[in-house]
Amino acid sequence: MAGGLHSDELDESHDINVTPFIDVMLVLLIIFMVAAPLATVDVNVDLPVSGGAASSRPDQPVWLTVGPDLAMSLGNDPVGEGALPAALETATSGDREARIFLRADRSIAYGEVMEVMNRVRDAGWTRIALVGLDQGAAP
Repeated sequence: MAGGLHSDELDESHDINVTPFIDVMLVLLIIFMVAAPLATVDVNVDLPVSGGAASSRPDQPVWLTVGPDLAMSLGNDPVGEGALPAALETATSGDREARIFLRADRSIAYGEVMEVMNRVRDAGWTRIALVGLDQGAAP
């Protein structure tokens, strides 16, 4: 009975065995899960003075200064937090593309400087330049 219902021939399987592939992918996933937190840097640093070349500035720059007591002044005029948008509008003649030069005292915390930058951005001025000492003038 060749070719009958009870044949001893095995059928060929055309399926791919993906189990080894899944095993390799899980091992790689675990390796990346362990290595990713090690790649982040969480070190406090004292930033150095800039040694780069100074960029050009306009003839009439808009200086926003934050003193050690967190008092702000625009040019030489003191300005309060609530009056900042109106003072910027006046100082830049309504030009939202004008660059604002932000100077802050060295003793001010980084977070406080970021708060001032956020207030300027919320007022509509997105071009903010941080001002620092050049390497030759540093104490």
